[in-house]
Amino acid sequence: MSGVRTLIRIGLATLSLLALVALAAACAPRAITGLAAAALPGCLYEVRLTAHRPALVALTIDDTPDAAGTPAILDTLRAYGAHATFFVITDQIPHAESVLQRVRQEGHEIGNHFTTDRASIRLDSAAFERDLAASDSTLRRFGSSSWARPGSGWYSPRMVRAMERSGYRCALGTVYPLDGALGWPWLSTTYILAHVRPGAVVVLHDRGARARRTATVLGRVLPELKARGYDVVTLSELVSAADR
Repeated sequence: MSGVRTLIRIGLATLSLLALVALAAACAPRAITGLAAAALPGCLYEVRLTAHRPALVALTIDDTPDAAGTPAILDTLRAYGAHATFFVITDQIPHAESVLQRVRQEGHEIGNHFTTDRASIRLDSAAFERDLAASDSTLRRFGSSSWARPGSGWYSPRMVRAMERSGYRCALGTVYPLDGALGWPWLSTTYILAHVRPGAVVVLHDRGARARRTATVLGRVLPELKARGYDVVTLSELVSAADR
């Protein structure tokens, strides 16, 4: 019986994984994020570019910096002339301060991803504002930062108001290849190239094995985007292009 139960568990796990793959490959990100933006306004998901604007895509990297992984991401971005917004978990800075300095020196921008890797929505108002103030104080040593991304992507109106009071604009995205959960570079590559469009915001991840996968994905995605006529830029560059 134990062998049968094991087979059943393996079968269920396989079905769950296939369901996630199907979701990542087939869902319409703009429809989903459009519903989320309508229900909970206050966060940037994408930028609507008019037809005469350049074909721009914003690239964002969550959970940075990582002393071992971030340099490979930076090397790949530099190789293809691309820029990104790196969302920083400030408790990681002491182990990778020179890496974060390199992020700024190479023309990328930094965003606030709070102090630790946790779901920001679970914090009460006071705790959320303390976390925001602490991360903001640390990031100021590395220059200005205009963007904040709540941990795990969930947010509420009171969180948006707190970010705005601190001078931040909440930013999420429209192209989520589920790279944090599914460790297959081919899937992330396929998903991004299938769903990207002018004004989209792509979300990938740093740290550990995810950083290595992101470097691999970018090595495949960036030359293809360049061949399609896209420039890969920071969030602020994308927003500025729309305002011009």
